[in-house]
Amino acid sequence: QVRLQESGPGLVNSSQTLSLTCTVSGTSISTTYSVWSWIRQPPGKGLEWMGVIAYNGSTYYSPSLKSRTSISRDTSKKQFSLRLSSVTPEDTAVYYCARGFYYSGTYYPGGYWGQGTQVTVSS
Repeated sequence: QVRLQESGPGLVNSSQTLSLTCTVSGTSISTTYSVWSWIRQPPGKGLEWMGVIAYNGSTYYSPSLKSRTSISRDTSKKQFSLRLSSVTPEDTAVYYCARGFYYSGTYYPGGYWGQGTQVTVSS
């Protein structure tokens, strides 16, 4: 029973840092080839991949968000976290964490997402 659960504040002030945590159960975030992503969906818009942390701790970020995004993990707590700095109201979105796999240059969806958490950035 793989489960992913997002948690964190639902309201963040402009210019502050958005911080969310994804807690994983039923599998290990260190499982070989697994990668753990943050995705968001602003109101009325499509899904936007933000970044990922791989099973070995390597991180990769969307070019549009790279300068503001940091993803980390705590394997003992079976958690990985997102920090998005200098937020604006345009960062208001539902934020999701998800599992995938990356192997031999190809990404494979892992089939598991959290339910999403709403984060609103105030003006």
